[in-house]
Amino acid sequence: MAAKLAGGLLAFLLAAGSALAAEQPDLIFKKSTVWKFLTPDHKLATYAIDDPVVEGVACHFTVPEKGGIDGWLGIAEEVSDISLACRQVGPVSFKARFEQGEEMFRQRRSFLFKKMRIVRGCDIKRNVLVYLVYSDKLVEGSPKNSTSTVPIMPWGSGEAPRCADFLDK
Repeated sequence: MAAKLAGGLLAFLLAAGSALAAEQPDLIFKKSTVWKFLTPDHKLATYAIDDPVVEGVACHFTVPEKGGIDGWLGIAEEVSDISLACRQVGPVSFKARFEQGEEMFRQRRSFLFKKMRIVRGCDIKRNVLVYLVYSDKLVEGSPKNSTSTVPIMPWGSGEAPRCADFLDK
């Protein structure tokens, strides 16, 4: 019985680990912005992530990463300045239905209190996907945000799908 339980737990952890790995963004590059003596520099890091529900759409976001001792130890609270650009990178197809404002990606930005979120919506009238990145705090929230839009265009000889057809209302 204990062996079955341990085997089940191991399978669950492996599955969770592979699911988390699939959701990790790809680091494109980092650029130092402030030099720090004997500790890591402050940097801007640019990442790419594919939309897990909308094939053919990728988003790039840039986040500041604190250096110094706090950054090195992983306890620095990162600022909320995040930029976002999303583009159609191939033929668009929808893998599932989605809701307006549905979370596409989430990343912790501090040890306890702050998360960065990318959410997706559909501008039905214009057939445009709308992506919003923001950070939230447990205590007060954050007004800092960035928006990017992706007009769904035909790719090759096929017709462009309508995002409204995949929207849960």
